[in-house]
Amino acid sequence: MKVNKSNNGTVTIQAEGENVKAVFKELAVLEEVFCENKCGRCKRTDLRFVVRVVDDNEYYELHCKEPVCRAKLSFGAHKKGSTLFPHRKDKDGKYLPDNGWVKYVKGSEDKQEENPSF
Repeated sequence: MKVNKSNNGTVTIQAEGENVKAVFKELAVLEEVFCENKCGRCKRTDLRFVVRVVDDNEYYELHCKEPVCRAKLSFGAHKKGSTLFPHRKDKDGKYLPDNGWVKYVKGSEDKQEENPSF
């Protein structure tokens, strides 16, 4: 069984499985990563997928291409399988502002800009 799903006209994903449950699970995984259609900070829709490699580690991110914003949403990798999930919570399990989208502040990797200018 194959299912195509379009989300807001920006991305179409396709899931395939032996039954409805398998297709549903596949759609859930794909939507969590590929159906983010706007920046959580500035709400613009010009986004790009980025994979950075640092010291043989791969970092998966979605970047806002708006020059004033340049926020990013980072993804983690599940320990089993090859699936990703968006980082929407901090280290204490509390939800991050802007649905996990953060803007880099020089001098601190985990710090978010406090006064965005949008």
